[in-house]
Amino acid sequence: MVILKGKGIGENISFGTLFINKKIFDNIPKYFYENLELEKSRLEKALDSAIKENLDMYKKTLEIGGKADAEIFEVHNMMIKDNDYKLSILSIIENEKYNCEYAVYKASKKFHEMFLNLEDEYMRNRAADVKDICFSILKYLKSETDEKKKESQIDSKAIVFSDDLMPSEVSNADKNLISGYVLSGGSDCSHAAILARLSNIPMVVGVGDHIKPEYEGMDVAIDSGEGKVYISPDTDTVKMLQKKEKLYSKKHEALDNLKGKENITLDGYKVNIYANINNDHQMDEVLKSDADGIGLFRSEFLYLNRNSYPDEEEQFETYKKIVERMGGNKVVIRTLDIGSDKSEKYFEFPEETNPAMGYRGVRVCLDRPEILITQLRAIYRASNYGNISIMFPMIISEKEVKALKDIAAKVRRDLKKENIPFSENVEIGIMVETPAAALISDILASEVDFFSIGTNDLTQYTLAIDRQNSKANQFFDSHHKAVLRMIKLIIDNAHKQGIWVGICGEIASDESLTEAFLAMGVDELSMPSSCILKIRKKVLETNVGKVKNKIFKKIF
Repeated sequence: MVILKGKGIGENISFGTLFINKKIFDNIPKYFYENLELEKSRLEKALDSAIKENLDMYKKTLEIGGKADAEIFEVHNMMIKDNDYKLSILSIIENEKYNCEYAVYKASKKFHEMFLNLEDEYMRNRAADVKDICFSILKYLKSETDEKKKESQIDSKAIVFSDDLMPSEVSNADKNLISGYVLSGGSDCSHAAILARLSNIPMVVGVGDHIKPEYEGMDVAIDSGEGKVYISPDTDTVKMLQKKEKLYSKKHEALDNLKGKENITLDGYKVNIYANINNDHQMDEVLKSDADGIGLFRSEFLYLNRNSYPDEEEQFETYKKIVERMGGNKVVIRTLDIGSDKSEKYFEFPEETNPAMGYRGVRVCLDRPEILITQLRAIYRASNYGNISIMFPMIISEKEVKALKDIAAKVRRDLKKENIPFSENVEIGIMVETPAAALISDILASEVDFFSIGTNDLTQYTLAIDRQNSKANQFFDSHHKAVLRMIKLIIDNAHKQGIWVGICGEIASDESLTEAFLAMGVDELSMPSSCILKIRKKVLETNVGKVKNKIFKKIF
């Protein structure tokens, strides 16, 4: 028996025979064509066919999961229709004289690498979507692919091993034939992983290149809860996994039973558990998760994948839709956090050696106040329909906060003059994600209504480690004492000034740190919707008084 370790998606057990999925990308024809117009025609037909396929998958996913999950295929069609993407393919066809298949592959590879090198995890995970649309187009360019030949060979329950996985493959999976997936790479935040959770198909990602060709056809078992893959499991292991399967089933039922309960510890400490979202389409997921509110709406996604700024009316309609669906629960909107790994050509940003520490966040908004004014007008207008808070990112000084508050005050004055209704009770807060903001958090706390700690950047800047640098990954530690001490300092300074403080970075959903955050006195934790019930369970099981001294001894 061979045991491989990766990261599991969900908590399920699955058994089957190992099937090694060789990708269409392994055999891309490359040659110089003879007829330019024929290649262009082939490309147009393939693009149209891929768009139609995505529309079909959108409808199918809408039926089983809702709009938030079906949105993946709308995004894919936006990417296929993207002018830059299409022009990149045509440029290779027209200027380099290569055939359609190779042009699609080469252009997609460029975009795939571009996404992989972005700092934001959500955007990095879109690299898999680039591969998916490439795969969709190539299917219609190649008359018969190795992929289809291989798929036709699956005649029994299989656990499919692949280097990566496309959302379309998961969506189209025949559950009578496929009982699980094992990926050498991948991410638990990818669209393929989201669809695997939705379809209740066990998946383990990131096992590396340890699947050998000779394993194909062997019995295999997946424990996605532990992130383990068992090649040729022995009898005792099979029995152990069968028992565990029953335990997982009971655990899922228990988590569902937590819906509607307050997040109160055994000794009476209450914390809010909010959701992070990127767009209004994710609201179905938020409401299913029983989130107390939205702690981070990344508004910059309204500005991405387009050729011009979203106007006030478009933004207003989006914010209004979200706050209305939350029914009076808090919605924290982070103002435009553009720059670094998130940008579009129409912003006309200069090239930067180190964009993560450059022209980004409020630096852009203070330099180009007309962008911020448009956004704030839309947010304040939407506040008339629900409970909105405004949060400014990448703060390093009291001067910045005062300048931003002045702009917000001007927006309110202008709206009053125009007799446009808005709420007078909109909180203004800041992201504390730089060491500078953390160290002067006592000063900043007197200027705002709340803090939200962005632990992703706070960790990066505190440890002086670029999160995009794979060579430094082994040193990147969000549990580092320096980071945890800084979080405690921020919370203490916030509470001295009587303001609430939350955590909206990745570690908000880290169960191993929940007790520590409760002991520090955090008021709110904001995370992906899929993590809310598991963190609620952890909160309900914790006695802060009993664990506080033990935790603080470790940190201090």
